[in-house]
Amino acid sequence: MLARLYQRPKNAMQSGRARTGQWLLEWERDEAQRPDPLTGWAGSGATETQLQLRFESEAAALAYAEAHGLTVEIVPLGPRTLKLQAYADNFR
Repeated sequence: MLARLYQRPKNAMQSGRARTGQWLLEWERDEAQRPDPLTGWAGSGATETQLQLRFESEAAALAYAEAHGLTVEIVPLGPRTLKLQAYADNFR
């Protein structure tokens, strides 16, 4: 099975960086979702895609994946860019 491993990004709506050091492991879909004839909701028989495992380090996540026979794709975290501005810039 194929899984995706990535580091949790910073929440864009808050200034804090809580839980950004965690690594998340999510399974990729094996089959396409299809609409349910009764409700119209999209779904499939692959229930493992509903799981999201959290690890404290990348090494721990890779050890778990290796122990369970998962093929892991590591998604790198994008570069952190800072926009430095002064309060006085609001009045220019």
